[in-house]
Amino acid sequence: MDMTGAQWRKASRSSTNGGACVEVADNLPGVVAVRDSKDPAGPALTFAPAAWRAFVAQVAERA
Repeated sequence: MDMTGAQWRKASRSSTNGGACVEVADNLPGVVAVRDSKDPAGPALTFAPAAWRAFVAQVAERA
């Protein structure tokens, strides 16, 4: 998948000291991409938007 134009963002609670962070790009058509912020040139996982929403909802329930 072409990630050109992806607008990556980190969680607002991520630290700026280089800790383990996940970045999400949800501006791509029909897909949500997730990557490791320490390896921006590395691989990204992609999810259907509905699957990503379900994942986030489950995480929020357990927080």
